[in-house]
Amino acid sequence: MVCRNEFLTIVVTGIPGVGKTTVLRHLASIAEREGLKVHIYNFGNFMFKEAKALGLVSHRDELRKLPLRVQLLLQEKAAKLLIEEASSRLTSDDILFIDTHAIILTPSGFWPGLPVHVVKVLCPDSIVVVESPPEDIIKRQAKDVTRDRSDLGDIELVKLMLEYAKIAAFSSATAVGATVYIVQNIEGDPSIAAREILKLVEKLKGLKS
Repeated sequence: MVCRNEFLTIVVTGIPGVGKTTVLRHLASIAEREGLKVHIYNFGNFMFKEAKALGLVSHRDELRKLPLRVQLLLQEKAAKLLIEEASSRLTSDDILFIDTHAIILTPSGFWPGLPVHVVKVLCPDSIVVVESPPEDIIKRQAKDVTRDRSDLGDIELVKLMLEYAKIAAFSSATAVGATVYIVQNIEGDPSIAAREILKLVEKLKGLKS
């Protein structure tokens, strides 16, 4: 059976500091002006809410330092809660964007943000990979004082994670027959990437009709 939601579902991924959340904020503003029914859910927020309720973490950046078997369960729970909430609110006229990471650096290695048991619950039509030059990513990480990303600030590590993020996205897309769409977040104008993603929406709508 083909895995799809009633509403168009697009997962937007990118490594920490690439600016995907900022891109999505601009996307929401553009979509509102154009009359599109866009809803943006942050996957990490669902994970954090569940982990905090269980007394496992007090800060978002502690999630990726939890034991992997715990992260596995939290991912699965978050995916189910997210889709349950979206399904109760959205119709076929709506567009769901899920803000998450395709690859996560943990103390025991790289961890897929969209393993098969998660992506099959989310059922995306497409997985977007947002990219930026490594130097720009390092600068954005340094500016964001709300997050603890001190272990991610090496430029060679950033380059590696950019490659791994694409590989992870293709692997996840294979599990559900989704497309992979790569966009560049240009420093100083995230609206460019936002409009590229909205072009994808139109293409997917055309494929659906």
